[in-house]
Amino acid sequence: MGVSISFISATTEELDRAAKDPNWADEYIFELYGENSPMPDRPYGGPDKAFGGLQFLFDQAEVGLEFLMDGFQIRDDGTLFGWDAEQIGNVARELRATPWERLAAHYDSERMGKEDVYPNMWRFDPEGQLEWLEGAYEELVAFFGAAADRGLGAFMTFSF
Repeated sequence: MGVSISFISATTEELDRAAKDPNWADEYIFELYGENSPMPDRPYGGPDKAFGGLQFLFDQAEVGLEFLMDGFQIRDDGTLFGWDAEQIGNVARELRATPWERLAAHYDSERMGKEDVYPNMWRFDPEGQLEWLEGAYEELVAFFGAAADRGLGAFMTFSF
């Protein structure tokens, strides 16, 4: 299974309610995803298991996004966070201004393997993993852009 991160957009009201009632948030997010697919017209996405590799590239390229530090914690166990509309808009602008090539220039499969960057499989198929990270990055840019364009915040789930 593994560790993964995903995002689904949220209104300010939903985020406020979730902060006050984390149990409601758990149930509500389950409803948002419905029968294995998110509600229509609700931007969602995320890096899934690629978050560690992308975080490495963000750090190296000095892109100001930290999956596990940004947002605000909703659940005490660290599995659910909220990101307000302003944060989503700021990240969307930064990602839109960051071409993939800027991140890819910092890809170093050997170093990532030595530093045990999750999900430490960089040395097995370095080129394939770089393509995988690019796809995850494109999905992330699309999510943040769509959520920002609609003035939405987001729930971020961290599952392990």
